[in-house]
Amino acid sequence: MTSKLFWTDSHLSKFDAQVVETLELDARQAVVLDQTAFYPEGGGQPCDVGVLNGLAVEDVQADNEGRILHFLANGSTLKAGDNVAGEINWQRRREMMQQHTGQHIISQAFFQLYGAETRGFRINDRLTEIDLTLELQPEEIEQAIIRAEELANSIIFDNREIRVYEVTPEEATRLPLRKESFVADCIRVIEIDGFDWSPCGGTHANRTGEVGLIAVRRWERAKKMTRLHFVCGVRALNDYRLANKSAEAVALKLTVGREEIEPSVVRLLDDNKRLSRRVRELSELAAKVEAADLLAASAFVGKVRIVEKVFTDRDFDEAKLIAHRLVDEENVVALLAVREADMVRLVFACSANVTADMNVLMKAACERLGGRGGGKPDFAQGGGTKIEVLNSAMKAASAMAVV
Repeated sequence: MTSKLFWTDSHLSKFDAQVVETLELDARQAVVLDQTAFYPEGGGQPCDVGVLNGLAVEDVQADNEGRILHFLANGSTLKAGDNVAGEINWQRRREMMQQHTGQHIISQAFFQLYGAETRGFRINDRLTEIDLTLELQPEEIEQAIIRAEELANSIIFDNREIRVYEVTPEEATRLPLRKESFVADCIRVIEIDGFDWSPCGGTHANRTGEVGLIAVRRWERAKKMTRLHFVCGVRALNDYRLANKSAEAVALKLTVGREEIEPSVVRLLDDNKRLSRRVRELSELAAKVEAADLLAASAFVGKVRIVEKVFTDRDFDEAKLIAHRLVDEENVVALLAVREADMVRLVFACSANVTADMNVLMKAACERLGGRGGGKPDFAQGGGTKIEVLNSAMKAASAMAVV
């Protein structure tokens, strides 16, 4: 079994080892070392990456036999007996240590304050998440997060010592563990001085100050639990930079200070709602006027007035509104098209007393236009890309409407 150097020294980034076994798995070479500082993926924490003798290690996994498999980049090879110099990506290791140690701290904060247990833990690409047995009302959860976040950060700012122990299951029963361990032999325990004891095989900081900061981004209900998304350390710094840049950009556009963004946005949203209502009212009026003009210019074909129009300066929603106003009158068939850059969109409608089927007309027109469409007998819409046949498609629809 490979000796886990990361268990005793999470800050170890360089080491020497010997290849004891090689395997071909998933078209990649995996090597087993007599000892390693590479953490294999597990327990919610991603694996380390780095190099062995300058060869890229892209993935590290532990198999069912207890071996730690170091997967090399395609084309890279080592052989049993080779002595290797290993180096992990320290920036990634530190980031993972900050997230994992931060998880222990925030989990214990929720446990101390609310008795909420952590039932799930994952370090994702940008955020870390935990699933908590925290059953509170939404407004209560917001306050609980603030309290737990403040407690967690006070532990970080205290720069408390973090200790690692390897104990037997019997010894573990005498420790104030936050969660139960299901390991049958040697149990690795992480102690945060005066705050938390937890069985864990991951990599952790030596002191809480290395975590830097814990910032909760958001929460949601998931699997009947409260799922918390947060960032620690360098991720918290990057998140702050992004949030600050966005906030400053918005404040600049609004010509206000950052602290005035929210009330300014509320005012803009209220203004937008008011203006949107006014636009809808004016659009209705404009549609009625334009519909009246189109009806005045149309002619009866038998007992039906055919209004055929191709718009090049109208939004499709405007065309639909005009179609509705046209067929408010009796004996009207409205065949409207909106010509866009690379396609044409159609809306066909008829008055309630007209027997022509707009769905049939639309499907026939769209077939000519190389597109698709359909709807109800009194209202249908669709489109196509063969703009060159638009006029003939519209004429054919007009002819079908009076048959």
